[in-house]
Amino acid sequence: MAIQLTENARARMQTYLAKTGAVGVRFGVKRTGCSGYAYTVDVADTTTDSDLAFDLDGVRVLIDRKWLPFIDGTEIDFQREGLNAQFVFKNPNATGECGCGESFTVAPAA
Repeated sequence: MAIQLTENARARMQTYLAKTGAVGVRFGVKRTGCSGYAYTVDVADTTTDSDLAFDLDGVRVLIDRKWLPFIDGTEIDFQREGLNAQFVFKNPNATGECGCGESFTVAPAA
């Protein structure tokens, strides 16, 4: 398993988790958009039996086992530009992205 957090993403997640007292950050995928899938990043108040948990430099990241093949190897960054702030994903499994960057595709094997 090789999910990576940049320093900016790690700092953002640590700050938010300290304020909320949540058990970790849930990273995953949902079916949506022009290309088929979109990333999700949510605060996790609990864990489930299907979660894989990883400690990434002090941030507990939870991933549902069914989504791991879609996001294994992804680097998560947090970027600010003007008034906008968002997580940005570099996913080696993505075979395409829609023009607006909201969704991605993966090879059928995933």
